[in-house]
Amino acid sequence: MDKFFHQKTAIVTGAGIGIGFEIAKQLAAQGAAVVLNDLDSGLAEKAASQIAAEGGQVLPVGGNVSDLAVLQKLVDEAVANFGSLDIAVANAGITTYGDFFEYPPEQFQQLVAVNLQGSFFLAQFAARQMKKQGTGGRILFMSSVTGHQSHRHLATYGMTKAGLEMLARGLVTELAPLGITVNAIAPGATLTERTLHDPGYAEIWQKITPTGRPATVQDIAHAALFLLSPLSGQITGQTLVVDGGWTAVSPQPG
Repeated sequence: MDKFFHQKTAIVTGAGIGIGFEIAKQLAAQGAAVVLNDLDSGLAEKAASQIAAEGGQVLPVGGNVSDLAVLQKLVDEAVANFGSLDIAVANAGITTYGDFFEYPPEQFQQLVAVNLQGSFFLAQFAARQMKKQGTGGRILFMSSVTGHQSHRHLATYGMTKAGLEMLARGLVTELAPLGITVNAIAPGATLTERTLHDPGYAEIWQKITPTGRPATVQDIAHAALFLLSPLSGQITGQTLVVDGGWTAVSPQPG
């Protein structure tokens, strides 16, 4: 797939660590110029330095994706520095746990602002640029298996993730005629810097995942690069679940 991303420019949000970083890293390794965003500017710069040290072409841009000015800046920087925008990966998101009966409005609004508003308007701003260029493009949302199955204290988070899958489906009629595909990935349990700090996380998900292990960030990034490549040109409006078969059987973590 290395030839597919040469002379392509990608935006990846929430890419300082974890899944977003791995997607940005793999895109850069396969020839794409990457605008790497993270809420933490220092983390974005550190991640970009790691990718650049391996020969990747990357530009760090810090900022909160719930801020529309930040999203427009990502698009503007991509075009100003690399000449075009071909790929947008709305990976940035937050997870908040809470009892439905006690879940506060402020937490709800913050979750929706980042997970839904940030993803929707990144797609909108990116698609406007792609439409202007007239050369098509790829948009990818990051959903979750919690958008498919119930998880205790994650109803609100799961709602936002299910919403992203419907957004991918809903944008097909407007974007397909422009040569822009829009899809989502729904990761299951994945080993990241954050989840590795959860006591027993790897052991629990190893037991209840049919493949015998939780996913790695590389597993998710490999799926993402497929959906971002020309190999997936006839796939749009879809969600690819990457969970080792967990949603097929759905045992709850104990």
